[in-house]
Amino acid sequence: MIDAWLDLMHGSTCVGCPAPGRSLCADCARLLPARGRRVRPTPCPDGLATCFAAGEYDGLLRAMVLAHKERAAYTLARPLGHLLAVAAGRALEPGSTAVLVPVPSRATVVRSRGHDPMLRIARAAARCLRRQGRSAAVLKVLRQHASVQDQSGLSAPQRAANLAGSMRVRPAARQALARTGAPVSLIVCDDVLTTGATAREAQRSLEAAGLRVRAVATVAATRKRHEPGRFDPARS
Repeated sequence: MIDAWLDLMHGSTCVGCPAPGRSLCADCARLLPARGRRVRPTPCPDGLATCFAAGEYDGLLRAMVLAHKERAAYTLARPLGHLLAVAAGRALEPGSTAVLVPVPSRATVVRSRGHDPMLRIARAAARCLRRQGRSAAVLKVLRQHASVQDQSGLSAPQRAANLAGSMRVRPAARQALARTGAPVSLIVCDDVLTTGATAREAQRSLEAAGLRVRAVATVAATRKRHEPGRFDPARS
């Protein structure tokens, strides 16, 4: 009934198949990875923290990321958050709180899209981790400090140069983190791992402020970045 109502009122269809109704139908939802795995860009930026992703940036996952980011399919935030939680869960230290740090978007991009996709996904991931009995929170520690050009079409060295020095730590957020006095696992979060340049710049900014990064977690990683092999949904 819900699917029929959505189709009637909004004309929506599943991003993974032509089924009318929800943005992600039950059949496609069952195809989502249930287990994250370690990934690594090739070539890998020097000093990049250990990276985890839920799946490959292709097919269903790619469609979900793009629909949520570019077409404001807000209902996909929850399944995307689940996927991010799947990846982040691999990096958690026992007894520590997972502090998810979303990679910041440019203010102009947030205004044009009408929302901050990565922040929304990170919050959904934190809720998912808490439902699993894990301590998790989202902290907007980073902000865009300098203008950067669109990353699409840039090579790995060009992306690194484009992003160098572009992020800064918010002093108030850092102070709030320090006041807790509790052990935390700081995890940089993004939707897609491509060259690792964005994650490395986020990590650099945090470490320059004295904050140790535990890992990088993403919803998906591009195929050639996988280690040791391609994602196999049957093994997820």
